[in-house]
Amino acid sequence: MENYSKARTAEQPSACPFPGLPPDTPEVRVKDGSKIRNLLRYALSRMEAKPRAAEEEGRPAPEEGGVAVEGHQEAPGRPLCKQMIFTASGKGVSKAITCAEIVKRRVKGLHQLTKLLYSTAVEVWEPLEPAAGLDSLTVSRNLPAIWILLSLEPLDTSQPGYQAPGRYDALWAQSANREEGGGFTRQRPGHRRKRGGGGGGSSRGKGPGHQTGRSREANK
Repeated sequence: MENYSKARTAEQPSACPFPGLPPDTPEVRVKDGSKIRNLLRYALSRMEAKPRAAEEEGRPAPEEGGVAVEGHQEAPGRPLCKQMIFTASGKGVSKAITCAEIVKRRVKGLHQLTKLLYSTAVEVWEPLEPAAGLDSLTVSRNLPAIWILLSLEPLDTSQPGYQAPGRYDALWAQSANREEGGGFTRQRPGHRRKRGGGGGGSSRGKGPGHQTGRSREANK
């Protein structure tokens, strides 16, 4: 491939693995360059009655930063939704998981259903020297993709990837304590670290008959 350069990359969208959802269910597509702040501002504006993120900024959620909602645009007075989808592929998978966990912490009682799939990315490579007689190449790659469904309404508990609502305050408090205390290497209260080579290291070599040079001169 040293004689080729990548011309363009097109990712083929995969079908939603959650059938039977309402047509107005928001679908937030997370990309590698998306900003989590923008993603959360939009998601919370659709699921919270008074989203704190939008109140702090003093402006509505923008339609940028990788947020793509099929057929929907932000509008004031829109009714709140009971279900939302986060989807990402490739390097954006970890960012989609982070967004879903933060939304679950802010909006209590959310049921979660996670699906792991593969999406296809088509790369087109063009020759560096067209006069050399080389043809363009098309390469297809499979990228891991994730689909996360958050719902205020109960979901099918028998589905693989289902997570019931739970309390996350203790988990977040424990994580904060680890960051402040430096992780698991923190010493226990009352524990003292040993110094030197032990308790008798400072008096090593000094017995009852040991005298300094000054005392020997005085005896002479």
